[in-house]
Amino acid sequence: MTLDPFARRRAGILLHPTSLPGPWGSGDIGPEARNFADFLAASGQTIWQMLPLGPTHHHRSPYQCLSVHAGDPQLISPDDLMARGWLGEGEARPAAGDIFDYRRGLLEKAFQGFKRHASEAEREQLAQFKEANRDWLPDFSLYQALRKEHQGRDWSQWPAPLRDREERALQVARLRLGADIDQICFEQFVFFSQWQALKAYANERGVLMFGDLPIFIAYDSADVWAERQYFELDGSGRPLVVAGVPPDYFSETGQRWGNPHYRWQAMEADGFAWWKRRIDMQLRLFDMIRIDHFRGFQAYWEIPAEEETAMNGRWVEAPGEQLFTTLRAHYGVLPFVAEDLGIITAEVTALRERFKLPGMKILQFAFDGNPGNPYLPYNHERNAVVYTGTHDNDTTLGWYERLDEPARRFLHDYLGSSGEAMPWPLIRLTLSSVAVTAIVPMQDVLGLGSEHRMNTPGTTEGNWSWRFQWEQLPEGVAERLRHLTGLYGRS
Repeated sequence: MTLDPFARRRAGILLHPTSLPGPWGSGDIGPEARNFADFLAASGQTIWQMLPLGPTHHHRSPYQCLSVHAGDPQLISPDDLMARGWLGEGEARPAAGDIFDYRRGLLEKAFQGFKRHASEAEREQLAQFKEANRDWLPDFSLYQALRKEHQGRDWSQWPAPLRDREERALQVARLRLGADIDQICFEQFVFFSQWQALKAYANERGVLMFGDLPIFIAYDSADVWAERQYFELDGSGRPLVVAGVPPDYFSETGQRWGNPHYRWQAMEADGFAWWKRRIDMQLRLFDMIRIDHFRGFQAYWEIPAEEETAMNGRWVEAPGEQLFTTLRAHYGVLPFVAEDLGIITAEVTALRERFKLPGMKILQFAFDGNPGNPYLPYNHERNAVVYTGTHDNDTTLGWYERLDEPARRFLHDYLGSSGEAMPWPLIRLTLSSVAVTAIVPMQDVLGLGSEHRMNTPGTTEGNWSWRFQWEQLPEGVAERLRHLTGLYGRS
């Protein structure tokens, strides 16, 4: 039986591991991650929320990953590799140049060190890891090796025998690329070893790990290449239709995401085996999971692949009820949070409520002067997760500084006068909500402005790279958080 993370009131902080400090060019799941788990515990927080942990493309978006099962090797800790004797201190100089290439170089050195110095027990652990993950690791490691051989081009641009997975071509490739495949398998072994150690460290301190599962997956991924039968593709493997959202207040042409759509009929025919395997892996990584774009499980926006915008699409119903019925029968408790932001229909709400999944409440959306606004705290319900803002929002201080005068007057009138500087009045409001779970982004805990936001939707530059330093932590902030968390019954 899966743990029910919503059985009592909790509070937590949103911070992706790449945002942690450290000398290696980007944050990782090593010593600084353990330090952050200690900070959470000292602050009375029992949840660490983060973004998806899969291997990203070079643009670093964790919502377009190369695999739904693999971990991101860029998150592997060089410190912990050195502690195991697989990476020499002289080999691990501070980061320079392209971070991807730099960290890849460290991992290549670490694998050579493993081959020279690993004990028999460690070699056996690697062999056991490969065996335990044989349902996805061979395809992923071969995919990555082939992708490297083809200069990063996606699988549709490979020679037809490889594109179409002709068995003879795959056998020859496995032999030709054996060294690269071994390297990739080693990296996944290390990632999962380090992750499970971090998760155990956090759980021992009363902190649950809260992950994120995008509904759609990247076309350029091992999963689409290896299991084409589950996706709406043509005979040469190109998408027939792609995902996105229709025109709305935010965009006159909508958003064309480009992800391939699922062939839901094929998925339903085998009892949603693909989804069960995907959720099994996520529940190895996390104690609770946010499902991004939940409304797509009720109906999704289908865009013909040849369209350049999302304007000429159509809504198509999805078998969300059948899927979640299957998952509930399989897991018992569903430790999921439904991302139900944006324009949500009564049918989507009914699907979420049928399976008792908490929705999301964002305080930055609340203060438009409409008393019926669902994000206003007096309209919250218990079965919800409340945020000041998410990774896609401005920081709360940045948001506040950009408010027009009527919205700012309404906010001040609603809050009364606590005498606290922004963003603390909104942090207090988040923690005091009736919603069972409250999450505050680390940028708000640090009181940072717009230049520290994690992502600006609809843009491709300057995202996913924000990091903090411990020196930015205001004096006494852990005690302040702990007091408010206790005051509002979330300890």
